[in-house]
Amino acid sequence: MVTPSRKIQLTELMTTETKPKIKVLITDDHALFRAGVKSTLSHYPDIEFMGEAENGMQLLNLVKFLTPDVILLDIQMPIMDGIAALPEVKKILPGVRIIMLTMNDDVSMISRLMEIGANSYLTKNSDSSTIYEAIKTVYTNEFYFNEYTNKAILNGLRTRRVQENAHIDEAELSEKEMQVLRLMCDEKSTKEIAEIVEISPRTVEAIRDRLKLKTGAKTTAGLILYAVKHNIVEG
Repeated sequence: MVTPSRKIQLTELMTTETKPKIKVLITDDHALFRAGVKSTLSHYPDIEFMGEAENGMQLLNLVKFLTPDVILLDIQMPIMDGIAALPEVKKILPGVRIIMLTMNDDVSMISRLMEIGANSYLTKNSDSSTIYEAIKTVYTNEFYFNEYTNKAILNGLRTRRVQENAHIDEAELSEKEMQVLRLMCDEKSTKEIAEIVEISPRTVEAIRDRLKLKTGAKTTAGLILYAVKHNIVEG
C-alpha cells in the first residue's frame, strides 16, 4: 500500500523527470570560456547543452540541424561576429532566445542589439547564477533586463532624441492596448497579462501583434522602446 506521503514523493519525482529541460547552445571563440560556462551550468538539472560553436558561421550551420531554446552568443569573434550572426540566426529560428556576451559593459550598442533580436546582454565576468537566471528568464519571459540593458535603452533614446530632433507621431492606442503594453514593460508573461487584464492568452497575442502594427515596432523590444519614448512607462 502506498502512503499519502509516498504518493507526493512519487508525484514530485515524476514532475521533475518529465519537466522539459532548457536546451542551450554556446558560441564563443575561446574554448576555455565555453568549457567554463558548460561546467558551471552543468550543476543545474533543468539545463541541457546541445552544442557549441567557435564563431557565427559555425553557429549558423548548427542551427540548421539543432533547435536550441537559448543561445549564448559572443559579440567579438573571428570570421563572423555575434552582431552579424544575430539577425541571421533569428531568420532560421525566429523563436530562439539569444543572450549576447561581451568582455566589457559598453552600453552604446545594446539598444541596437535588442532591436535586431537580442533578448539580453551579459558581461563575461557574470557568475553562474546570473547566467542561469538570464537563461531561465529569457526562456519564460522573452527578455532579461539588467543594469546594462536598462541603461543602454535609456541612453539610446536620449541620443536619438538629440540626433533626430524630430517629432515622432504617436499611435492611437486604446486603453486596453496601453494596459497590455505597460504589463509587457513590467516583464509579465502572456499568461500573466491574460489573468490581470481578464482576457485570453490568444487575445493578448492578438493585441501584441496589433501594437506592433500600430507603432511600427518589429519586436517586443521595439514596443518597449516605443513605450519609453512616448512616456507610456517611466524610463
